[in-house]
Amino acid sequence: MIPMRNSTIFKSRWMALLWAAGIIWFAIDVSTPDAAPTDAGANAVPTDASGSPVSNEDIAALEQFVDGN
Repeated sequence: MIPMRNSTIFKSRWMALLWAAGIIWFAIDVSTPDAAPTDAGANAVPTDASGSPVSNEDIAALEQFVDGN
């Protein structure tokens, strides 16, 4: 998991600080969301995974598929 042996990380104070900074950077990067959600309210247009808008016909077809009709 670590690209170097544990015994070599803590031989140098600077190497230990760099290692700890990398761990903290990774934790912050993983824990923060990519984008803040926007509050569009009633004007929000539903989109699919590619970002293109979804029409009401697409939603109706999906509902029929899920219901098994």
